[in-house]
Amino acid sequence: MKNKKSFAPQEAETRPSRCPDNSAFKQQKLPAWKPRLTIATVLSTFFLTGAFCLSVGVCLILSANSVREIQINYSDKCSDCSKLRENSSNWNNECLCSINFTLKEDMLGDVFMYYGLQNFYQNHRRYVISRSDAQLLGRDVNVQRSYCTPFIAYQNGTPMAPCGAIANSMFNDTIDLFYNFNSSVIQVPLLKTGNSWWTDKNVKFRNPKSHNLSSAFAGTARPPYWQKPVYLLDEEDERNNGYINDDFIIWMRVSAFATFRNLYRRVSRTRWFADGLPAGNYTFHISYNFPVTKFKGKKYVILSTMVWSGGSNPFLGIAYVVCGAAATLTGFIITAIHLKLRKKKTYFQK
Repeated sequence: MKNKKSFAPQEAETRPSRCPDNSAFKQQKLPAWKPRLTIATVLSTFFLTGAFCLSVGVCLILSANSVREIQINYSDKCSDCSKLRENSSNWNNECLCSINFTLKEDMLGDVFMYYGLQNFYQNHRRYVISRSDAQLLGRDVNVQRSYCTPFIAYQNGTPMAPCGAIANSMFNDTIDLFYNFNSSVIQVPLLKTGNSWWTDKNVKFRNPKSHNLSSAFAGTARPPYWQKPVYLLDEEDERNNGYINDDFIIWMRVSAFATFRNLYRRVSRTRWFADGLPAGNYTFHISYNFPVTKFKGKKYVILSTMVWSGGSNPFLGIAYVVCGAAATLTGFIITAIHLKLRKKKTYFQK
């Protein structure tokens, strides 16, 4: 018994201690600031926050309302082409339609052209993951192991490039804009490059390494709904082909809502259009390829200018106004409660 008791203190000394280190940080001895919340500081914080949010919100709303925008629904106006596209066997038959419209005021500055889709659900879980990021980086990968099913390969085993439902459903209408000046018709120059994000163009998408794109994509086939292979998306500019095509990159960034718009073109500010789009009569020439009747959708073409706060979207301004109004209202409620309690306190003291 004595031997056991004599070894107990030695075992306690060798046992690791659970106490934190004797430092200012771990012993909570660092200097700290403990604010004393008084009624003056609380009310000033609420009222200043409310005033700031309200002023910013009003500025954002006024800025969004100053954007010049015109939106045209052409899914109904091109009804003949829409009926033609209902039958998938007519995919190789070209269908053109024209839409006339008038700009009553000049659209000064940079003018952007968007295509809009309604009732097209890109946020479906199976649709969102139906892609191969490794393939889009130009790597030689086995797409059979990806989530591209069923748009992976054809029955003869030829793989699709690019694979997946997102790429297969790419928007492929062609839209041209013409300016009707007196008796002449002037085509508005549109920029098809420089519209995607820099990170997408230079980081997330890459073409396979080869001396030319046609050999790089040898042994692959276009998706079923495409009219051209991926290396011929832009026959006028070789640098805008393959996986780094701007239209393809923009489409691959899926939308969170069923109604959305994607940037399609930018007006080149040259000659007649150096200051933007002048007021007058215009015509959209549309090659109708993208069917929307099966899912009861609609298609739009949108012309819009840009301001310092972005495009015509008042959501951020409304959010600031709501937050500012809530902060101001809370400040008034706290003031009323404080005055009421102070009156009771003075009454009981008397």
